[in-house]
Amino acid sequence: MKHISILGLSLIMAVVTTSCDKGYDEMNTNKTAITTLNPAFLLNNAVLNASFPGGTLVYDLGIVQQIVTPNSGVLAGANFNQDNRSVTQEIWQRYYRTVTRHTVDAIRLASTDPARSNLVNMARIWQAFSYMVLTDTYGDIPYFEAGKGFTDQIVSPKYDAQELIYKDIIKELKEASAALDASKPIELADILYTGEVSKWKKLGYSLLLRAGMRLSKVDPALAQQTALAAFQGGVLASNTDNSVVRHNANYTNALGGTLNATEANNYYLAAPFVNYLKTTNDPRLKSIALRYVGATSGPQQVPARGVSDPAVQIGMPLGFDNSTITARATADGLASFYDYSQLDRSRLAKQTSPMYLVTHSQTQLLLAEAAQRGWIQGSATTFFTAGVRAHMAQMADYDAGSAIETAAIDKYITDHPLVAATALEQINTQYWISSLMNGPEAFANFRRSGFPSLTPNPFPGKGITGSFIRRLTYPNSEISVNGENVTVAIARMGKDDLDTKVWWDK
Repeated sequence: MKHISILGLSLIMAVVTTSCDKGYDEMNTNKTAITTLNPAFLLNNAVLNASFPGGTLVYDLGIVQQIVTPNSGVLAGANFNQDNRSVTQEIWQRYYRTVTRHTVDAIRLASTDPARSNLVNMARIWQAFSYMVLTDTYGDIPYFEAGKGFTDQIVSPKYDAQELIYKDIIKELKEASAALDASKPIELADILYTGEVSKWKKLGYSLLLRAGMRLSKVDPALAQQTALAAFQGGVLASNTDNSVVRHNANYTNALGGTLNATEANNYYLAAPFVNYLKTTNDPRLKSIALRYVGATSGPQQVPARGVSDPAVQIGMPLGFDNSTITARATADGLASFYDYSQLDRSRLAKQTSPMYLVTHSQTQLLLAEAAQRGWIQGSATTFFTAGVRAHMAQMADYDAGSAIETAAIDKYITDHPLVAATALEQINTQYWISSLMNGPEAFANFRRSGFPSLTPNPFPGKGITGSFIRRLTYPNSEISVNGENVTVAIARMGKDDLDTKVWWDK
């Protein structure tokens, strides 16, 4: 009887277990959870995160002498020509983690659907832009194996030579721009251009022009060929074509966030930048600068003291730290170093300010240089004038209070015509101004062109042997986890320091 009872109990348990298992998988499946992700949203994420981090204030904008701080510690960088790897890593981490990672995934997912070929090519263009920022900043970087940690389990990607990277970027931009097709489905979810194919084509060819001009010294023949292909393809034609990240209260501009928070009283417009705008009577100075006249402390930088009149703007000189800038401020007739001019935090550097990445102004100025070199047809003067005019008009997009009157723009252009003997310097100095707040591009074009003609930062405790910083150093975390490939890159490129030049920087 005992055995029969046990057998009966076993049968009952079997029936109960079978009943419980029936429908178990269905019951434990979340029917409202997302099982597929629209790759357009991945591209949008890549676009949003391409807005530059606050660290560009420490290095890029400081190297080109537009913005400077006398403070050390976490703010040490271009102001002292010192290596600060807690900051040099910012572009690397942001772009690899939240930009190229998403473009790689967007391309992979969208490639399975022939109807989404436009999205694939949009993502290829954005990815090319992203890798340009990375390689221009650091030199040799992971490229061909990058972004394949999840798909191919490549967690230690090899570093590729910048020459090979640039040639592939040029190939990608040519192919993707040409392949965009307005007759195919439009990606309306796209936050950059709402999927408008003509604008993405212009962006692709404008980036191709930028890539070509980057090679003007290291490979003039390829530079000319690439610039001509870009020009013939059709580049950004007006400010409405600008590639710009729009910020709001939920997704803020990192530069504006830095300048309106902990570092509000620590960054100032550099004297070389202010002095150039003043001596040329540039109407943009009134749009850009604000000086809190008589301020002796951060709390005294209040709206009542704020003056935007160009005549009273005084840029902070380079070569000083927190202990020596006070005496210099006194010598300059100021109440304290808090009395120097700043990038206006209520107009250009708001937390909601747009971040311009590729603009009509920059593109026209590159065309001006290409025309001046005889690489494309057209008038260098016409392109130059259009580039200057476009950037001055662009100022109104930051804030209504930064708008420049047409008459003032016309007068400036009349007073500063392009002169053949100094054309390359004029063009690239305007590119410097046009790239304000786009630190990586200002830094790259300064190295590439050699203009504007800046005097090296005279700070006595510099950590470089040359006159200017030429690249940023690799993150310590990358050296720790991918050290073998970093070592190979260093052996090929040169020391991992601020003096080593990238391939195209000749």
